[in-house]
Amino acid sequence: MSHCPALTVRLEQATPCPLDVAFDVPHGAVLAIFGASGSGKTTLLRAIAGLHRPASARITCGAATWDDTSAGVRVPPHQRRVGYVPQDYALFPHLDVREHVAIALAHVPSADRRARVDALLALAHLDGLGERRPNALSGGQRQRVALARALARDPAVLLLDEPFAALDGELRESLRRELVSLQQATGVATVLVTHDCDDVARLATHVVVLAGGRVATSGTVEELACSNALAAHSPRWDPAAVYDARVLGHDPERQLTRVGHRGLEFEIPIVAASIDETVRLRIPARSVVLAVRRPEGLSLHNAIAATVIEIQPAAHAALRIVRLGAGDARLLALVTADAVSNLRLETGRPVQALVKSVAIDAWLPGLGA
Repeated sequence: MSHCPALTVRLEQATPCPLDVAFDVPHGAVLAIFGASGSGKTTLLRAIAGLHRPASARITCGAATWDDTSAGVRVPPHQRRVGYVPQDYALFPHLDVREHVAIALAHVPSADRRARVDALLALAHLDGLGERRPNALSGGQRQRVALARALARDPAVLLLDEPFAALDGELRESLRRELVSLQQATGVATVLVTHDCDDVARLATHVVVLAGGRVATSGTVEELACSNALAAHSPRWDPAAVYDARVLGHDPERQLTRVGHRGLEFEIPIVAASIDETVRLRIPARSVVLAVRRPEGLSLHNAIAATVIEIQPAAHAALRIVRLGAGDARLLALVTADAVSNLRLETGRPVQALVKSVAIDAWLPGLGA
């Protein structure tokens, strides 16, 4: 695989909304552009797609340059290897599902298009719906049509603008899982604009936080979550460690699955996953209890030897975020200032981090919790 990023973005403008951003998207990554309404997220996505022209820009996709204002280079939208799904899905009322997908296949020989449409409809779970028009589809089905059309372009980059914002809770959960499956099946680098913390926790491999049109912080989702950097930039983010763990084994009799990450192991309620499959974990800081010695006679399954790395202020003046190291892995614990004093917590202090199995959120691609 090439070491150069799938996408490199550098752009600056003063109007219509101020933007001064720079970031890279690795191959196969899901980069979440995270921030409050009005921070410039959609404008940024439109600039990548070629639908908005910033005052100063250099946007490259692999070896191809899409925008370079200093050199007078600007590739039109239809010549960029971009699959773009806007917030409203932009479906045509007079076209059926098959036609929506087929119009994005101009680059495919005509003799091969029908088979390609069939494959994309199957990938997007739209089998049997090919003759329906948008007004005969549910919200989730319309979203899947927009995704199938975007993937039909054989994109190097998939751009998604608040893809779940208009959907209710249960449908949102289902489509998050399907998007993970689609992205992993295609391997396409994805840029996801969102202000939803759950989108970041469940979908992202990397995050760029926008504030006032600038990059407030960026990095992998694990780095930012486990350092508590996301909570510092969004009051909606519930402090939590987030990372991908590997399934190590199952205990059907006890109905538990053992997962591991960087030498750290947890037992979680059993999941339908194969050994070595990846599972995304979120361990809320408020669910981690600290003790100075290993307890006995409790119902919890996870007692982890850890060391205090740092004690940070929390959103509430009476609370503290304790960053913990457990080998090469990181955890967060949300405790009271009184607990910090009573346990004499300080940098370097050994502790036991106690985590109930049922407090750990675990998601599998295409399956959910």
